[in-house]
Amino acid sequence: MKVDLEKCIGCGYCVRDCPVGAVHLSKKKAVIDETCTQCGACLKVCEQGALSRESRIPEHAVICDACPINCQIRPGMIGACHRYRNVEGELLRVTPLHTWQDVEDVVGPDPAEPIRRPLITAIGSGTTYPDCKPAPYIVRGKQKGVDVVTVVTEAPLSYSGILVKVDTDIPVGEEGADVLLGKRKVGMVTTEQYGSKMLSIGGVNLLTEKDGLAVARTITDIANKKPVKMRVKGGARLELQVGQTPVINGMRPDNMRVGCGSATLGLFAPLLVAAADEVIILDPHITSLMSEHAAGRFVGARPSGIRLRFRMSTPGRYFGDHGSGWGGTSIMNPLEVISGLDQDVARTGMRVLITETTGRNGRLFELDEGGTFQEVPLTGASREALDAISSTCEPSRVSAVYMGGTGGSARAGVTRYPVKLTRAVHSAKASLTVGGAPTYVLPGGGINFMVDVERVKGGFFYWTPTPATICPVEYTMDLRDYQEMGGHLEAMKPFAVKGPRMVVD
Repeated sequence: MKVDLEKCIGCGYCVRDCPVGAVHLSKKKAVIDETCTQCGACLKVCEQGALSRESRIPEHAVICDACPINCQIRPGMIGACHRYRNVEGELLRVTPLHTWQDVEDVVGPDPAEPIRRPLITAIGSGTTYPDCKPAPYIVRGKQKGVDVVTVVTEAPLSYSGILVKVDTDIPVGEEGADVLLGKRKVGMVTTEQYGSKMLSIGGVNLLTEKDGLAVARTITDIANKKPVKMRVKGGARLELQVGQTPVINGMRPDNMRVGCGSATLGLFAPLLVAAADEVIILDPHITSLMSEHAAGRFVGARPSGIRLRFRMSTPGRYFGDHGSGWGGTSIMNPLEVISGLDQDVARTGMRVLITETTGRNGRLFELDEGGTFQEVPLTGASREALDAISSTCEPSRVSAVYMGGTGGSARAGVTRYPVKLTRAVHSAKASLTVGGAPTYVLPGGGINFMVDVERVKGGFFYWTPTPATICPVEYTMDLRDYQEMGGHLEAMKPFAVKGPRMVVD
């Protein structure tokens, strides 16, 4: 990288964010040493425009192709991600390939097979109150030849909420915006996950606010897979039901996106290069331009001279924006994404396919002699590419993960030494399930868990006006471990596994 000393003000942002420590300040000016990889991190943070790339590749440097950054790594140096080093002209992975045995101690044990499933579930068990009394059912039985104990209760949890995943590229609202049930706040929009919008509903602080009853009911309804109508403040109207297609502003999206624009290009580059001379895939995260993208270059796409209106991340990958246009961007007319055309590179008759990451919409344009793009009918090859994208997309649906904390007084119903239960759960000596479904226990203190509500029999989450939600919780462990933790042995009842029985809900 080069430093324009006239523009550099010595702010030190480049020093702060350089991933390889190649920049330091001298007399309040940035100085870049030979460890620089041309990764461009300093370019992204320099507010003065004082940095620019070297036009020539450093002598004996090797270009890394492990990601779109394309670091230029000098002999003996490492790349920006600290994974690859130039060793005598060859890029070698710094860390050797690991086997399972190399990580086994760090991963830790899973619960032993005999305790992975409970003898009984907590569904229908009821609750003992106050919690210092033994749990309503503590049963003993044999699984896989091992004496095991299952302790169950329907636990009221004020520390509870539900994370709702809505598979769609349709904008629902700004991150951090309130989610409303009528006029009452029940949650917020949180950060997106791959191809999906995420809503956080509930949580202890909303449960204890003035709208807590509405919050508790909403969590419970979603967990029980009932339809719920909500809206995002300043955003979309939502009709959501776990396991079903979402309804957003009255529309039912068919598919979730196959990936971001860059991933879509990477997946379908051989088809896309056959479909048009240039391809633009619109996406709010990464909008891609085939001729610049690594996948496009790999399949032989020629430069088109097209410039996009979005900000470049790396060649062929541009940060999009959010809106109600194509692919969830602000682009209403696909040609709007083109901000300029290098006439020395572009060629008359060049065809450009513009589409989205769902392949839902696609239009083909041809450059005429006057340098203007004219729409032409989709060709067989372009239709084939769009069909390949859309058929690879998964159906748009709603899913949810219930989150709760059972590290409080409910532990007293299991044992006289509650911290021993916490330790047993974290060391995999006690298996925590919800309605028989496996949970993920968050690391750190307490017993905070997550469970996929689609694996819990519907209708058995409840709420109480404390307000709190009520969740069926089971702990299963080896009898000897239960004795050691000070379990309520006097309340333990024998239990023999029987076949399915008729249940009237």
